[in-house]
Amino acid sequence: MKKVMKIVGIILIVVIILALICFIVPLIAVFAGSHSDIEGEPSVMIVFGYKLDGGEMQSLLKCRLDTATEYLSEHPNMTVIVSGGKGDGEHMSEAQCMYDYLVAQGIDEGRILKEDASATTVENIRFCLELIEERGIDATKGILLVSNEFHLARIRMLWKRADSKYKASTLAAPSMPTSQKALMHLREPFALLFDFLSAKF
Repeated sequence: MKKVMKIVGIILIVVIILALICFIVPLIAVFAGSHSDIEGEPSVMIVFGYKLDGGEMQSLLKCRLDTATEYLSEHPNMTVIVSGGKGDGEHMSEAQCMYDYLVAQGIDEGRILKEDASATTVENIRFCLELIEERGIDATKGILLVSNEFHLARIRMLWKRADSKYKASTLAAPSMPTSQKALMHLREPFALLFDFLSAKF
């Protein structure tokens, strides 16, 4: 009996260690990737959506759009794609909400394209790339991917997985409030690990 209990104890310790590794390694990757990395002069921007509260944007999405607005104002020839579908409890697509906000901030509606079918980060990337090809958009100078800083490591990983012919840069938006930032950094390592193991293009 003692021998059995010892074996069970060892197994539990191994399981706990593996679980910690599965969290800590992605967490390190999330923090390491939490920064802007802009190469050259990208000609297209993609802003990643975030779940709406009914018809209202949450603070994380507003941070993404405010960061995008500032960059777009300084680069008036850049095309922007707002990406996000309509999920449960949302009164409109995330893309439509984002479009409305950018127009209200003074961004010319003619520069904005909507990708309003995606429900995941994988689909954000897949459907935006399809939209670029379908519309014949010139993205040869590169694409600027905009999201909150905690999200960027996963976006970069998935972009490489998609094997796009377009060079990708990233623009980090802040995460506010602080409580939301802490929650996202606890959640994101699991999302990163899940997409790393399962995402296909």
